[in-house]
Amino acid sequence: MSKVLAINAGSSTLKWQLFIMPEETVVAKGMVDRLGLTDSVFTVKYGDGQKFSMTQDIETQDLAVELLLQKLIEFKIIADYAEISGIGHRVVAGGEDFKTSAVINEDSLKRIEELSEYAPLHNPSEARVIRAFRKILPNVPQVAVFDTSFHTTMPEENYLYSLPLEYYRKYGARKYGAHGTSHRYVSQRAAEMVGKPLKDLKMITMHLGSGVSMTAIKDGKSLDTSMGFTPLAGLTMSTRSGDIDASLVAFLMAKLNIKDPAEMIDILNKKSGIYGISGLSPDMRDLEQTREERPESQLAIDIFVNRLIKYVGSYVAIMGGLDVLVITAGMGEGDILMRQRIGDRLGYFGVQVDPERNNVMAQERIISTDDSKVKVLLVPTNEEVMIARDVVTLGNL
Repeated sequence: MSKVLAINAGSSTLKWQLFIMPEETVVAKGMVDRLGLTDSVFTVKYGDGQKFSMTQDIETQDLAVELLLQKLIEFKIIADYAEISGIGHRVVAGGEDFKTSAVINEDSLKRIEELSEYAPLHNPSEARVIRAFRKILPNVPQVAVFDTSFHTTMPEENYLYSLPLEYYRKYGARKYGAHGTSHRYVSQRAAEMVGKPLKDLKMITMHLGSGVSMTAIKDGKSLDTSMGFTPLAGLTMSTRSGDIDASLVAFLMAKLNIKDPAEMIDILNKKSGIYGISGLSPDMRDLEQTREERPESQLAIDIFVNRLIKYVGSYVAIMGGLDVLVITAGMGEGDILMRQRIGDRLGYFGVQVDPERNNVMAQERIISTDDSKVKVLLVPTNEEVMIARDVVTLGNL
């Protein structure tokens, strides 16, 4: 039996879960919100429904890690640090260097830091958290689990842009994708649920959260994915635009008198998507509640579904068919009506979502009818357990 920490560090958050492995039992979990800002919120859930929350300024990753480890002992979740057998970290960008998860040493950690130009909001924070754990627990194996690794199986025709090839060779300008750990987990679980090897299935996985991505999986591998060089590309998302004509960037910068490209990218990342279209909210629940009286809310929903259906069609075409469609992540798990809409729009090639089976929230199940030509599955994602599994495998625990 091993206790493994799974860490998901963002630019201003640090989420974590402590697992007993290989049983995959969660014994505690929590997060630091507003990390690096004033009035940071530190929460822990453990034991038999016990909860702890405190608000204080947590200015650095080092302080957040120190506080996390201290509370594990204070609440007797662990007796001492020696109980922690391994630590796994979600890292957004692994570039072409990391085709699988990797044990962290000084060389790999430096490379994670160098890859920050591909994920400037995430890789630096993740690297600082890794260093903070190494300082306190220098002998505990740490493993990096990369969002991009699952997509390194894409063929050149799918990951290369139609740009001068030297831009790829010199600068790494290509599609990398994201959400790979989520797509990997739900695809493996879906194959188990339908009782067939993943390599024998043509599958599309939809990660419908604040960030939205879709992956075509064939022969058990990522064949294509919607996010691109960064998570900005692809489908319409909560606040991200998804695919647009690159010329529109220059056009809008001139019209809006924007000189700094970063300002325009900020608009595309934080003020667009269903939030920009609706003029109301980045939360699909707010749009569902107002769609009858606000045409803009209904329009945002229609555009969101439209982009999903277009990508499904293109992925069915490149795979030569579809056996399984998987829906996951916050919106996908919680929005019954959205799942039904998707199923109804795909009815032309045999998708049939059963309204009764679909009438659940975040519950693992097959939601298609028995005679549906494509199996439709609701599979709540679990990136943290994938991280813990990789720690056990690579750390030889």
